Formats: sequence, C-alpha cells, structure tokens
Amino acid sequence: MAAHRGGSGGEGWFPALAVGVTLLKLLLIPTYHSTDFEVHRNWLAITHSLPVSQWYYEATSQWTLDYPPFFAWFEYVLSHVAKYFDREMLVIQNLDYSNDKTVLFQRLSVIFTDVLFIYAAHECCKCVNRKQSGKDILESPPFVIAVLLLWNFGLLIVDHIHFQYNGFLFGLMLLSIARLFQKRHLEGAFLFAVLLHFKHIYLYVAPAYGVFLLRSYCFTANNPDGSVRWRSFSFLRFAALGLIVSLVSALSLGPFIAWGQLPQVVSRLFPFKRGLCHAYWAPNFWAVYNALDKALAIIGLKYRFLEPTRMSKASMTGGLVQEFQHTVLPSVTPLATLICTAVSILPSVFCLWFKPQGPRGFLQCLVLCSLSSFMFGWHVHEKAILLAILPLSLLSVERSRDASIYLILSTTGHLSLFPLLFTAPELPIKILLMLLFTVYSFSSLKAIFRKEGPLLNWLETIYLTGLIPLEIFCEIVFPFTPWMLKFPFLPLLLTSVYCALGIMYSWLKLYISVFTGPPAIRQKEE
Repeated sequence: MAAHRGGSGGEGWFPALAVGVTLLKLLLIPTYHSTDFEVHRNWLAITHSLPVSQWYYEATSQWTLDYPPFFAWFEYVLSHVAKYFDREMLVIQNLDYSNDKTVLFQRLSVIFTDVLFIYAAHECCKCVNRKQSGKDILESPPFVIAVLLLWNFGLLIVDHIHFQYNGFLFGLMLLSIARLFQKRHLEGAFLFAVLLHFKHIYLYVAPAYGVFLLRSYCFTANNPDGSVRWRSFSFLRFAALGLIVSLVSALSLGPFIAWGQLPQVVSRLFPFKRGLCHAYWAPNFWAVYNALDKALAIIGLKYRFLEPTRMSKASMTGGLVQEFQHTVLPSVTPLATLICTAVSILPSVFCLWFKPQGPRGFLQCLVLCSLSSFMFGWHVHEKAILLAILPLSLLSVERSRDASIYLILSTTGHLSLFPLLFTAPELPIKILLMLLFTVYSFSSLKAIFRKEGPLLNWLETIYLTGLIPLEIFCEIVFPFTPWMLKFPFLPLLLTSVYCALGIMYSWLKLYISVFTGPPAIRQKEE
C-alpha cells in the first residue's frame, strides 16, 4: 500500500459493491442466530434499565456485560431505538426473549452500523499502490481490495448470520490504518484508542500501533542507514499521543474509577476461569496441543501406560466453556499463554523498529501480532482469525508472496468458521458464499500477479484441496455414521486441527517474508 490519496474511492463501482452487499445482508435477516443474539439483547436491557453504576454488576443472565464501557454506551444508544420496535426486549428478566420485531431490530442495527466499515473500506482503497492496475477495472487493486473487504465471507456469516457487531469495530481499525497511511498519525491514534475501549480484543495489535507511532511520528528523522536518529525525538509529539490515549481512557473508565469499580470492570473484561480453549476450538497451536494430548492419552490407556481414572481429567472435547486439565502433556496456565504470545510477537515488533518499511511494515507487524495472539492466546475465539485476515487483505494486492499467504490464511480461517453455523438451512448458504468468495480471491489475485507465476506451490495446493474432503466428511458423511453418538465433537476436532496447520504455516511464512523482505527505508519515504 502507498501512503497517498487517490481517486479510486470515487469510482462508480464502489457504491454498487456497497449496495450489493447490503442487499445480501437484508436477505440473511431470517437466518439462524446464535446465543450472541441473546447476549446483545441482554446488554440492551441492562444499559437501558439500570444506572451506569450497576452495569458491570448485573448478573440475572449468564451473559453478563463483558465489553469495555464505550460498547456499553453503544448498546445504551441502540436501546433507545429498540424501544420503538419492542419494549419487551429491554426487560432484564425476559431471558432468551426473541420475536420477529426483536430479530428485525437486531439485524438492522448491525447492517446500519456497517456504514462505518463501508466508509473505512472506501478510505483504504484510496491508499492502494496503483502500479499494478491494468486496463480492466475488475483486476485493479482498489477494486479487488474493496471486494475482499466488503464481501468478506467470514464477516458476513459472523455478523449477519451468527450475529455480532464486528463490522463497525473493524471499520474503526481499518479507518485508523488508512489515517496512518495518509500520515494523519494523531487521527489514527485517536481512532485506535477509541477502538480499544469498544472491544479489548484489539489489544492484540496494540504493540504494532505503539511501536509504529513512536518510530514514525515521535522520531522525525532517520540516519542514512535507516536507523533512528535519536536527537530527532519530539517530546511534543510524544506528549500529544499520550494526551490522546489518556483522555480517551479517562472518558471511558473515569466514572468507574471514581466509583471504585475498576476491579469489577477488569474482572469482567478478563475472565480467566473460562479455560484455555473456547467450546469450539479455535484452529491454533492449542488445538494441536489438545489433540496431541488426547491421542497420547488414548494410546497410553490402550497400552496401559495410564490409569483409566486419569482420563476423566481431559474434558476439553465436552463442548463446554470451562477449565480442564491435560492428561499427558503439561496443563497450560494463563501466564504460560501470555509468555508464549509475547515471545511470538516480539520478533515482529523488533523488525518494525530496526527494519522499518513504512506503513507496509506496520501492517505486516499488525497482522503478525494478531496471528501470534490467535495462535497462543488464552481462550481464543475462532472468530478472532478475522483480525488477521481483514488487514492482510490490504497487503494481498501488493506482492505475490503476500497474496499467497492471504489465500492460505483466508481459505483455512474462513472454513474454520463453518462449525458456527451448524443448522441444516444454513449449510447451502455458507458453502455457496464460501465458494464464491474463495473463487474470486484466487482468480482476482492470480490476475493481478499473472506475470509472476503460480501463487501456490504443489504442497500448498494439496493442503487446500484437502479441505474439500474434510468438509464433505464433517457436514455430510459423519452425521449418518455410528460415530455420531459416540464422538459428537469429532468434526470440530478434525476441522480445528486441520485448519490450525494452515494457519500456523501462514504465520511462519509471513514471518519469513518479513525477515527476508527489502532493507530498511528512510523515514522521508514513509
């Protein structure tokens, strides 16, 4: 991506893409919705019915408020529109409440707030390097990025079927990225600070923001070899960044600090007793670790290396959100995951500092931070893979190596979301949308880099092709086998472990790309 403003965002095709995907979202209104639908209905009720001082103490429902204060205020604002649809949805005691009016309001609220995501995608298209643009607008990088963002398969099913509000949150992140590419550093910092107080999962990428802003904004010049010129440090700029973060944090957390409720808020935001893995295993390192422990336990039991009583400890395939102990391998603590995550992030942060490549280097570091946190974090949700896929979309049109990584990561990451939609009516929808998006991704990126040969090698092609029989077995064959009753979570285990291999490979390949990339560039080129 290039740090300049272009006119791509004003082309007539962009509104057409935005309107088209909005119409698709409207068609998805009647589809299945998950327990997250009740989560957000309950948060509407809490923020509408109770004073602010009780928001983070209310526990009538098991789905307690566990997002930062800005998101709570967002729910509060929505609740004052919701009352015109159905006031009953705003009663705290109405657990699992749902009717057509409630569904309509919730669905429309997600679609409406996606306007911010559309605007952010529009701004990102302005920052695209146009050197590879051809005569065909359908093969131009701005058009391809617009489709990869607006029509992203994962975001469509997670927000508009499964149900969440990731669209406008990713809109804040993408808009902050665009502002950094446009050298509007304070705006980018402000947007990211606001984002953190909407959803704290974005702490994963905070190291990339912090190092890039310090390196590129607070230090105003580099030496000829690309190293930082220490005398160029601007205390005024550093103070401006600190003031922005402090003011946003004070606005968000100030009332709760004044009431002495900060520990309660923090305990809600970081519930470490939920266990290492979510009920649906995220396809990360711990999925492979769990599977290996399970395999060793079965082998140990068969050959009598283990006592049968020890098998009761391994409850990670029970489909519940809870703590569990591994049977053979050492059990993993939150501190262990924190150390693993920090160690995996540090190389990308050091590379951003010592081998700067302008905004492109920042974006690579951001993707690596999100991928590393996804790989080794505590209680990672499978939906968090979108935190790496969406920003990687911006890099995919720049270099063939990044396009290759994007194709592997997006294909495996998106397929790993399939278990979220487990009802029969959604099966053809998710398969069709996945096929359309994947085919477009491959064909469009292949067209951009047609002069550079195949984007995937034979081993990568075989691996991705293996996703087809895996999905056929899990979705079509397995439900009609006798294993269905005895091993109901086998499809989840197979999907998570197989997709984890692809995601770990993408992580390693991106790291290799970063370390073997072009040398450091001078600050003035950023």
